[in-house]
Amino acid sequence: MTNSDIFDRALRAKRRDRMMARFAEHDFFYRMMLDELLDRLGDVQRELKEVLVIGCPDGSARAALEAMGKSVVCVDPGFAAARAGGGVQADEDALPFADDSFDLVIACGTLDSVNDLPGALILMRRILRPDGLMLAAFAGGGSLPRLRAALLAGEGDRAGQHIHPQVDVRSAGDLLARAGFTMPVADGDMLTVRYGDMLRLMHDLRGMGAGNVLASRPPALRRDTLIAAAGHFAAAADGDGRTAEQMAVLYLSGWKADPSQAQPARRGSATVSLAEALKPPGGS
Repeated sequence: MTNSDIFDRALRAKRRDRMMARFAEHDFFYRMMLDELLDRLGDVQRELKEVLVIGCPDGSARAALEAMGKSVVCVDPGFAAARAGGGVQADEDALPFADDSFDLVIACGTLDSVNDLPGALILMRRILRPDGLMLAAFAGGGSLPRLRAALLAGEGDRAGQHIHPQVDVRSAGDLLARAGFTMPVADGDMLTVRYGDMLRLMHDLRGMGAGNVLASRPPALRRDTLIAAAGHFAAAADGDGRTAEQMAVLYLSGWKADPSQAQPARRGSATVSLAEALKPPGGS
């Protein structure tokens, strides 16, 4: 870990490994993201035969892609996840693959805690072959507002940063363009999950490997703080006693440049002025 790291790489890998034993009990957010990425891939009219999957907490991504006739390599920040997927352990901002190695890169569920997100996107573009596609999904800005508010209220003037900084849709789109992707697209969705108590939500977050892995970790939550925070969380409950929490997801896509792709018209090449184009039919 370097002094500039936002996230503790070793702790991140350890948390990924720890979640493996019971991940299937907490996989709903990952399942939502992966299903959407596969749906979007289904709309692509290109073969994209050689695939790198980043984030392999189970074998579902590999199985789905191999069922499409694709050849799959897996990489994961956690050792156990990488081993279980028959893949390679690596951080996304240090991918150990040569340029032009894959037709498709799918990153599901990990980019919210990578130290150098711009660098990771650049590497993903570089390891794609020309006219290759990158698809990604990860937790984004607006996630966990009820939990964040409850912890802040519970800690009062001793508040620490227990939830990771989050990227919003606009920033994600800018990062795609800066990384050199063509036809970059960033959009988002929101999943609402209802909980009877705050501790169950925190249990789910740990079970999906989404616990705090900040390099500068705040002090551990004290019992009295947890009790106060749980009370604030419960106070936001609906009539049935369950509190609605939101988990935002960002979806990114971009292509590696290739001469076969449609190019924007050369500046000044238009043959009709905008004023002429906007005239109504028969207008003067």
